[in-house]
Amino acid sequence: MTDRRSRAIALLVAGTFFMEILDGTILTTAAPSIGRSLGVSSVSVGVTITAYLLTLAVLIPLSGWIADRFGARRVFLAAIAIFTVASILCAASMSLWELTAFRVLQGVGGAMMVPVGRLAVLRVTEKGDIVRAIAWLTWPALAAPVIAPLAGGVITTYASWHWIFLINVPLGVIAFIGALRLFPREARALQRRLDVVGLLLSCFGLGLLVLAASMLAETEVDGVAVTVLGVLGLSLVTLAILHFRRAEHPLLQLSALKIETFRVAHAGGSVFRLTINAVPFLLPLLFQDVFGWSPVVSGLMVLFLFLGNIAIKPTTTALLRRFGFRTMLIVTTLGAAASMGLTALLTPGTPVVLVAALMFFSGVVRSVGFTGYNTIAFADVGRVGMTDANTLASTVQQVAAGFGVAIGAVALRLGGTFGGAESLAAFRFSFGVLAVLTLVSSVEAIRLTRTAGETIRPARRA
Repeated sequence: MTDRRSRAIALLVAGTFFMEILDGTILTTAAPSIGRSLGVSSVSVGVTITAYLLTLAVLIPLSGWIADRFGARRVFLAAIAIFTVASILCAASMSLWELTAFRVLQGVGGAMMVPVGRLAVLRVTEKGDIVRAIAWLTWPALAAPVIAPLAGGVITTYASWHWIFLINVPLGVIAFIGALRLFPREARALQRRLDVVGLLLSCFGLGLLVLAASMLAETEVDGVAVTVLGVLGLSLVTLAILHFRRAEHPLLQLSALKIETFRVAHAGGSVFRLTINAVPFLLPLLFQDVFGWSPVVSGLMVLFLFLGNIAIKPTTTALLRRFGFRTMLIVTTLGAAASMGLTALLTPGTPVVLVAALMFFSGVVRSVGFTGYNTIAFADVGRVGMTDANTLASTVQQVAAGFGVAIGAVALRLGGTFGGAESLAAFRFSFGVLAVLTLVSSVEAIRLTRTAGETIRPARRA
């Protein structure tokens, strides 16, 4: 397959990723408008957000088996179709329960679209070009949570909340036609039996953990309920892991964790992903509740994160080529921790130019770090084990991202003991906690062997 076609597939999949991730985060801003339209409170709309995230967490482990059973091309096309149709149904919803049901259907499409799309890219990309391909697949996860608050505000202010879903329709049609033309036809893999026990244990375990995380992020937390759900979720996930290690054909193959690069990418990488996802949640609250900025000004300032992501993207491959994965991961994790520590020092009197510069710097280190972790995960994974490794990676990453907002909310709540939930002291405590956690992720990067990722490290051009 030509490099041009591989690049086109990577861009197409990145576009569907952006659409899926944006839909998972944009509803928070639109909740008041949706609540008024459907005759319920803004808080009640949270059930639609939780239902979507739960569906993703529960079904992603199944994506690898489905891709092997029916073929990545067929599954990806079906996922786009389901997501697009569900978007139309969401926009046509007349009640909260209709909207929630159709959000679940949307989650079904998203759960297949994300991991199967990445799997298709990994299958058609040569080892030496994986860095470039993953760089394209990384920007949606970085950009969508940053753009969502501003996009949600603009859509609900100047149009209506229905357009949050309706804009997916033309995008979905374009993506479907593109996938139909670009994705190669492939022979279906070995017809292995579905691991029903592993499916049930992982589905309920991950679902309970994500539900507990969602409850932690709410304004009022039921400590007993969260504890019970968390303990049950961890117990079921533990049983699932034990089952996967013994089963002949497990739903999630854990053997990839024996590979150093894959293990580090999902140990330190998960902590990095968790803290990075908490930042876009906390920043708008800091800017609006403490600094007194308007939602639009706050959203525009957070967009400097996105500008940093975009600005560094063309040079990411060159940096990894010049310095290697280990060095760049250490630098970016330390840089991310420093940016969070500096954010904790901001005050309402800090010049806007300095705030924007800090946001830009944060976006730069986020981008390089995400690309590094996401790429090195597959450095030493063979093509035979790619499906299993990709499914496991998608599952771990989804759970880590889901807990990002929860960690930010818990840190803010604990920081409230120093002067109130909306005080500057509370936010300083929160960003301080995130900075320390990010430093923890650098430990795994430091432990990497110096030659880690050499198999996919882009060669220097003559």
